[in-house]
Amino acid sequence: MSKARLTDFTGAEIRPGSVIAYPTRQGNRVRTSEAVVLETMSDKSTGRVVPMLKVRPTGRDSGFIARKTLKAQKVSAEHVVVIGETEGERA
Repeated sequence: MSKARLTDFTGAEIRPGSVIAYPTRQGNRVRTSEAVVLETMSDKSTGRVVPMLKVRPTGRDSGFIARKTLKAQKVSAEHVVVIGETEGERA
């Protein structure tokens, strides 16, 4: 059995190298952040399979408070939208 494609809510495929936008928390507010997908994975710790993404933020965020760190982080793929591809990943 092959793996199913991981897609956002518009049907665009999420794969390593995709540029995405996703919601993040900043204190008591929510902002939209941009990141590059490094890896797709799944989390089975809650008893069901939840698609997760390892992403590296680009530093482009909504809001006026700057992001403190650009380290890679794991995010849920639930509210992610693909907005582009990195230049080296085009086929």
